[in-house]
Amino acid sequence: MENVKKVKAPLQAEEAAALRAGDMVALSGVIYTARDAAHKRMLAALEKGEALPFDLEGNVIYYVGPCPARPPRVFGSCGPTTSFRMDAYAPALLDRGLRGMIGKGQRTGPVTEAMVRNGAVYFAAIGGAAAILSRSVKQASVVAYEDLGPEAVYRLEVEDFPCIVAVDAAGNDLYKTGPERFRK
Repeated sequence: MENVKKVKAPLQAEEAAALRAGDMVALSGVIYTARDAAHKRMLAALEKGEALPFDLEGNVIYYVGPCPARPPRVFGSCGPTTSFRMDAYAPALLDRGLRGMIGKGQRTGPVTEAMVRNGAVYFAAIGGAAAILSRSVKQASVVAYEDLGPEAVYRLEVEDFPCIVAVDAAGNDLYKTGPERFRK
């Protein structure tokens, strides 16, 4: 695809800062999954002074609960979860080094403020394309909270995972600027 930026995870601060809302991205490298229940546990661990199941520094969390994998796939269909459900937890994780998030839908003001404060980005993945997104997952393993089933924390190795920068590190929000471009 033309005009697609190749991005490597974990994200370096400079790389995150160079991305702009609306950029199409092919994300490769290591990312982690987590949804509501995993976020709640991670925040509880932080409040108790306990270690998290993975180092947040520079990492990307994909808000997803996959379906079971069908051979030969290593990961099942994996469409994005509505990101708003993680907004109560995201600022605390961003303040501890999280550099990127992948999901769908708008983010609240406190999340955007934490992104700007920490130089992080929010990527939107295409809902309804779960089977296609799973093709980008080359390896997957559970790293924490296995009892949560599909909502466990997974470590994924992805290659050319397609997404769009929805909110950049400067706070530019495609969910706001995109519609404005088409209003007449």
